[in-house]
Amino acid sequence: MADILHRVGVRTTSPEKVYEALTTVDGLAGWWTDDTKGSGEVGGVLEFRFPPGGFDMEVVELKPAERVVWKVVEGPEEWIGTTIDWKLRQDGDYTIVLFEHQGWKEPVEFMNHCSTKWGSYLMSMKSLVETGEGAPSPRDVQISDWH
Repeated sequence: MADILHRVGVRTTSPEKVYEALTTVDGLAGWWTDDTKGSGEVGGVLEFRFPPGGFDMEVVELKPAERVVWKVVEGPEEWIGTTIDWKLRQDGDYTIVLFEHQGWKEPVEFMNHCSTKWGSYLMSMKSLVETGEGAPSPRDVQISDWH
């Protein structure tokens, strides 16, 4: 198994703002993709659509201002059954986001692509919380034909 790991500091003394960006349709649409639907509640499914396809995430755990966990239930074969885990903690003027996309069967080239895209979207989420403006799909950084 292989995992994608990232750490980002978001300048805010309120982890609740980051948590809201990860748990509400409006928040998620503000940094990941304009085409976001569904329910951010435990047991709900969030639907994310991008030009080349999409992902459905079941919300499996929520701890307000501390943790968000999704399980991928629909999307590219490599993603099915993987877990997206967001841990939040306050550190001075920053909310630290520890991101893990866990459970890849093997580190295929698509995983490298997804790691880069996750990094760019994490910067989009940081921008959304800090400035009110993210760069969700389709206005995100294009790195290849995979988007």
